[in-house]
Amino acid sequence: MSICQRMIGRCAMLALCAAIVWPAAADWYQFQGENRDGTSPETGLMRSWPESGPKVLWTFPLGEGYGGPAVRDGGVYVLDRVDKQKDVLRCIDLETGEERWHYAYDAPGNVGHGGSRTPPTVDEDYVYSVGMMGHFTCVDRQTHQPVWQKNLLTDFGLGKPSWGVAQAPSIHGNLVIVAAQSKEAIIVAYDKVTGDIVWRSEGRAGMGYSTPVITTLAGVEQAVTVGGAGRVISVAVEDGRTLWKYEGWRCKIPIPYPTPLPGDRLFITGGYNAGSAMIRIERDGGEFRVKELFKTDACGSQIHQPLFFEDHLYVNSNSNERQDGMMCLDLDGNVLWQTKDKDGLPLFERGNLLFVDGMILNLDGKTGWLHLIEPSPEGYKELARAHVLDGKQMWSPMALSHGKLLVRDQEQMKCLDLRSP
Repeated sequence: MSICQRMIGRCAMLALCAAIVWPAAADWYQFQGENRDGTSPETGLMRSWPESGPKVLWTFPLGEGYGGPAVRDGGVYVLDRVDKQKDVLRCIDLETGEERWHYAYDAPGNVGHGGSRTPPTVDEDYVYSVGMMGHFTCVDRQTHQPVWQKNLLTDFGLGKPSWGVAQAPSIHGNLVIVAAQSKEAIIVAYDKVTGDIVWRSEGRAGMGYSTPVITTLAGVEQAVTVGGAGRVISVAVEDGRTLWKYEGWRCKIPIPYPTPLPGDRLFITGGYNAGSAMIRIERDGGEFRVKELFKTDACGSQIHQPLFFEDHLYVNSNSNERQDGMMCLDLDGNVLWQTKDKDGLPLFERGNLLFVDGMILNLDGKTGWLHLIEPSPEGYKELARAHVLDGKQMWSPMALSHGKLLVRDQEQMKCLDLRSP
């Protein structure tokens, strides 16, 4: 065998080994991950942590807010808010924590719980973000300059909502979709390159804070959102026509979007004593029907999405009115366990949770403790915990990419190394 042949063989073996070591490393390029279900396909993470917790790889200062990060091609994208005057889209290097570039625009004003709101959405060429004051912006990843900008408040005749505008754009083919939730349109689809409106759904809805989720129900692709006062609305992604509505559950300030489940089901939850509901979407020819499977007052998440794993839902059932802690429900709405009133178990307040490598990461929104949990309908099974953040209202969604967990509070973002040695 020649030296050249041996070198080719060695390179092929190294490539194969690399694929085996990290078979499922993935970007987290939008709110709640690739499938918007809070689940990462990555493997090879630690199942226990040292007493000092996971290693902090870097820390980056941020202004106040709740906008979590998105990750693509080694870049961490976050919409920052500076001095109640500007929105700043930042791209930070995932490996080093150094800022690669930023784009800022004027957005003066303030609302209750000021600061950034939701993660950007990043595709191959562009970054899409919605600021607290309604600015909907497309920025070129190569030039770092705006391609187009809209405003969901002024464009649709809306006044400033009490808590600003909170939308995480959804990409579908050549469309980028957001919920305008106005008297003129509930959901709007823009051409993702030109910014032209392709379609707008008819109907009226008060302002809510639920971003659309794109899913397939009864064999039809659709965008589903929760409008103001809690009306659940679905439109066809091809043209924006209304497919169905559900008004059997109401929430005065809706935030989580419906969670798609097998069997054409949706789990709906909210705070403000709204509780939760499960519905099934059925179709007879061109007509859609909504079947309510159950409603329950036993569970209600004010801010964050539930996680679905092996026919069970895991949710932080916490809001202004209740502190049930983390709980596990079956798909009939029965609460199998909750951490409330259990000595030594956390309540998690309004923190975020995500699923990876057979484990749940749950960040306590009040204390800044990060908990590693083995999901089980039999009870709460904690594998590890570490204090990773300080401050208050640590409600931002987390992101995970290449074994690195990104968390933030009101002053900073940290990158934690969760990879198994």
